[in-house]
Amino acid sequence: MKVFMGAAAAALAVIVVVFGLIATLIVNSDGEAEAATDGGGGLQGVPPEFRTWILQADAECKEPGLTPALLAAQLAQESGFRTTARSTVGAQGPAQFMPGTWATWGRDADGNGQTSPWDIGDAVMAQGRMMCSLLRQAKASGYPGDVRALALAGYNAGWGAVERFRGVPPKSFAAGQTYHYVQLILASMSKYQGPGLLQVSGSGSGPDALRKAATRTGVPYAWGGGGPAGPSTGFCDGTNGYLGGRCSASSTVGFDCSSLVQYAYWPATKLPRTAAAQYGATSDRPVARGDLKPGDLLFWSRGGSGAIYHVALYAGDGNVLHAPRTGRKVELAPLTSAMPQQDYYGATRP
Repeated sequence: MKVFMGAAAAALAVIVVVFGLIATLIVNSDGEAEAATDGGGGLQGVPPEFRTWILQADAECKEPGLTPALLAAQLAQESGFRTTARSTVGAQGPAQFMPGTWATWGRDADGNGQTSPWDIGDAVMAQGRMMCSLLRQAKASGYPGDVRALALAGYNAGWGAVERFRGVPPKSFAAGQTYHYVQLILASMSKYQGPGLLQVSGSGSGPDALRKAATRTGVPYAWGGGGPAGPSTGFCDGTNGYLGGRCSASSTVGFDCSSLVQYAYWPATKLPRTAAAQYGATSDRPVARGDLKPGDLLFWSRGGSGAIYHVALYAGDGNVLHAPRTGRKVELAPLTSAMPQQDYYGATRP
């Protein structure tokens, strides 16, 4: 929530309402992977509908000061993760954007045809873009103190207030609202800091694809769902997509195995949609099991190339990152147990 917005309003004191008080892959006791992104850290304790967007917002910012835990703590402070939050001064949605500021940072991130501060995806991605910009300003300013504190103060009170005080505004400013906003968020970050996840080193199409896919760890499996733009609802075909006797895919926003791979490599490499087609498009570049590198594609089949039913990304250290099946989530798993060993068909390099 903004105390005020913009340098022109930097001298105004508006009271805010407080709503609430690199990547290494680990698997928890339920066999599900916790998620994080390179340069950030783990994430825990956030509503599932916010998790994917927080990780994506972090992944799209190259500033090391921005982490999933920082974004989560800020959202908790702004709105308590409430999508209907509205302040007395007109701030809107989970990231509490004022209309004027939303006009600058808002985009249709979730692809639903609307750019709205009430939409989780739009709001969190805009929050991430604004914080990323503020972190760059903070770093370039030379002002003393933690660049994260400076950026948070700029988000809450406008960068003009930071310039006015050449740092985080003191307790005497705006009845201490900005000062306490910054302190509370930094102090509560540890609550949302989960274990670190999949550390991907190196550059090139394979590591880049693996890094991108890792930001979707924890996203549900949806048969027929997902694509280059991200997760989406799937469908049932009479055999696949069912859970507990009902069609789960049609109401689940997620990926299936091949859409995750397609998303990971897009747009640098535009792989086809299904696992079998992805094998066909890359089979001229086979990779022996002993020569696997991060980002290589691994395939499982029940009888030749025409019966390929699963694809995964090699994640290094004998692990794969994949969307396994209905009822599960995108996760890290050992290559030896990700799918039946006897079904392993081979690997390729896109």
